[in-house]
Amino acid sequence: MQDSDVKNIDVLTLLPQRPPFVMIDRLTHYDEVVTTTCFTVREDNIFLEEDGVLNPCALVENIAQTCAARMGYINLHVHGEHVKLGFIGSVKRLQVIRPARQGEVLTTSIEVTQEMMQLTMVLAEVKVGDEIIATGEMRIAETDIDAIN
Repeated sequence: MQDSDVKNIDVLTLLPQRPPFVMIDRLTHYDEVVTTTCFTVREDNIFLEEDGVLNPCALVENIAQTCAARMGYINLHVHGEHVKLGFIGSVKRLQVIRPARQGEVLTTSIEVTQEMMQLTMVLAEVKVGDEIIATGEMRIAETDIDAIN
């Protein structure tokens, strides 16, 4: 599928999360190694603090949901199955260089470094424009449990 085609997919069909806990707006790129999403930090975000700064926990969830969008895409569009539930197995070397702010558009990319059975390890990078604001490693464990959409 071309990047222009993945951009037209309703991200809610790929994720088990539901508003107000959805931390990505759109899948912008998918291939077997790299997946990219975008997300606009809006004023009604549940992680937005009074000073207009996004709590760093939201960046972890944004990375995890980028992983979930990748797995949802594979389950739904590659294998023709249901979206499955997954869980964060671990977060390593998380570096939040600066917090995101209201109105900013986050571009999050994950690169798969290893997959075995139902465990996926990724390197993640979150950017605002060309500025890297967070990096880290994450392990995601996928279950056999269908997400209820």
